[in-house]
Amino acid sequence: MAQREHFSNKLGFMLAAAGSAVGLGAIWKFPYMAGSNGGSAFIILFILCMILISLPVLIAEFMIGRRGQADAITSFKQQAPGTPWYLVGYLGTITSALILSFYSVVGGWILSYLVRALLFQLKSTESTSYDTLFQSIIQNPWEMIIAQGAFFLITIFIVQAGIKSGIEKASKIIMPALFIFFVILAIRSLTLPGAMEGVRFMFVPDFSKITGETVLLALGQAFFTLSVGISIMITYASYLGKNENIAGTGVNVALMNVFISILAGLVIFPAVFALGFKTDEGPGLVFVILPAVFEQIPLGNFFLIIFFILLLFATLTSAMSLLEMVVSVVVKDRPKRRVRVTWLLGLFIFMIGIPSALSEGVLSHIRIGSQSIFGFMEFLTNNIGMPIGALLISLFVGYYYTTNESKTELQTKPFFYTMWIVSIRFLAPIAILIIFIAGIFF
Repeated sequence: MAQREHFSNKLGFMLAAAGSAVGLGAIWKFPYMAGSNGGSAFIILFILCMILISLPVLIAEFMIGRRGQADAITSFKQQAPGTPWYLVGYLGTITSALILSFYSVVGGWILSYLVRALLFQLKSTESTSYDTLFQSIIQNPWEMIIAQGAFFLITIFIVQAGIKSGIEKASKIIMPALFIFFVILAIRSLTLPGAMEGVRFMFVPDFSKITGETVLLALGQAFFTLSVGISIMITYASYLGKNENIAGTGVNVALMNVFISILAGLVIFPAVFALGFKTDEGPGLVFVILPAVFEQIPLGNFFLIIFFILLLFATLTSAMSLLEMVVSVVVKDRPKRRVRVTWLLGLFIFMIGIPSALSEGVLSHIRIGSQSIFGFMEFLTNNIGMPIGALLISLFVGYYYTTNESKTELQTKPFFYTMWIVSIRFLAPIAILIIFIAGIFF
């Protein structure tokens, strides 16, 4: 059997892991969640929840992956032989495939918007608002399938090249470009007249806005934004050398995620306030409000193109990790199979995602309960698959690992270890159960 491929260095791993986390959760979902839930008060809660809850689970996944040096299923089998813990790996594999099936649909939306912006066709008219434009795009079956397929082709092309030549190489290009584009857009947004109102909205807390629902939403955002619970980080850490400091790497990944989320807010909120739009527009903030915002500023189409390139980059890095999670389970340590397996699995997941792509158009009459096909797939993965996976991973590392084993794997200072073990054994499981119950019943 061939030797397992590894990231060439710590930076490559960190950029790939951060890219997996810095996806639509940070750039699309975080701004509208913050905008709808009090701005700075939500942001403070989000950061606290990430440090206390999400980061310890992320580090736990790193521990399992680096120790196992194999795909998620095999890693659990090696570390807990003769037990059913390996089913956590199967859960992560299935959940990752399902997430990618509808995540690629949003990637298709982004490509459609980007192509229109490049052709100077992304503008409102007297008869067509941006809301109407968005609806016309997502209800066009052929455009949706072609755009989703194009997004999948880019993702497959990168993943089939392997860890060093594919995922790591792409991450080393995409992540710095993402930071540069964000800084450019943030500077432009902050120079608009009246932009400081958006800055105050983000950084001057109004704690009267905090409710039980705000805390729950911040907890959920912190949990989902780091891609924990679906064994992606187990998979990435399995390509990591035994001597890497996973605690420090986990902290860096979390900090990069927070930084990108804050930058996204600095791009969006100053511009929204400066031009008199509302912050609580919800999921339509990126696809409906932002084009209207950019339309009203000099060189707006240029900056809109940059924004959708940036959004595409962030979406791709997450899609790469989702596909790699599934591919690694089949390929294992047989690199000659990678190209064929990646294309076959990619095409299979693409076909699974077609109903989600059509769920706002020709298949809009199909409802599962009160939800569209797209909505149901999101509910199934975000509200059931990910919390259950994260809970089981927390319990596995917190209680199945002995204290000596976890200390040896973590290799950190006693104070940090104590904080981590308290969280992974008590705080994280309780928080995840709250997320799970709230996601199912409320």
